[in-house]
Amino acid sequence: MGVVPEFLDGALVTNDFPLFEVNQALLHPQYMEWLCRTPAFVDLCARASEGTTNRVRLKEDEFLQLEIQIPGPAEQKKIVARIDAVQQKLKSADELRASIDKDIASLLAVRFQETLKQAPLLPIREVAPLVRRNVQLEANKQYKELGARSFGKGLFVKPDFDADAATWEKPVWIKAGDIVFSNIKAWEGAIGVAKPEHDGFTASHRYLTAVVKLELALPEYLLYYLLSETGLTAVNEASPGTADRNRTTKQSALEAIRVPVPSLATQRQFVKLKQALQQATEERAKQKPVVDAMLPSLVQSLLVN
Repeated sequence: MGVVPEFLDGALVTNDFPLFEVNQALLHPQYMEWLCRTPAFVDLCARASEGTTNRVRLKEDEFLQLEIQIPGPAEQKKIVARIDAVQQKLKSADELRASIDKDIASLLAVRFQETLKQAPLLPIREVAPLVRRNVQLEANKQYKELGARSFGKGLFVKPDFDADAATWEKPVWIKAGDIVFSNIKAWEGAIGVAKPEHDGFTASHRYLTAVVKLELALPEYLLYYLLSETGLTAVNEASPGTADRNRTTKQSALEAIRVPVPSLATQRQFVKLKQALQQATEERAKQKPVVDAMLPSLVQSLLVN
């Protein structure tokens, strides 16, 4: 439920959308707009509805019999103005956070380009050769399993893998520091580095693991390159096919991708900067749920309590 904004004046809806005209002598439309978002009002609507889980319909006659408590028109306008002011401040804060994140991404990109100066290009097979550690499944045993999210969103823990339920699955072992590629989604950025807490996990046989030669490179540095526009272009070229699920990455083509290998000191400086900026981003992300809860809490306290 919501109040129709001016830009939707004259729009059409089906008869599944009952319309009610607000008596503006008693109720400010924007006050009603905020009231609609409160759990208490949603609960009222639920009490005036009936049907099964998949088809619950609002009974208009019962809805119109419901009672709500509202202050006078002048007080409603004050409350709406206060909520709108807080909403605007929160919107500005969100825009600032987005701007900071954009600046961080730009800073990293610039710094990364600086690391490429005079950096030799070597094929992955020389820097991080693919290694396949097949798991010999044992009966009555469960194995921890990892997956990789697309768009560079890293690795995630999947539900434990039950050996007794395995049929055609042939999982592989993952070790900390591995660069893990989804064999069917690497072209989409499903690539990540296994963290220390991932050591001893397994992954589907559809995953490829590259073991970085630490005397030459750092896993996080190589990962940044592989997820960059240039790196992903190379991974795409190593993943022929047109259908989404058929974009299988060829191992030989993947190992032939040439990656920059500057000095370890240069890589460490870049990774240290990346980790510091990532930590700052994560701290802001931790604060976001608290900030996001502020407006609903304010609306609830002003309109219902």
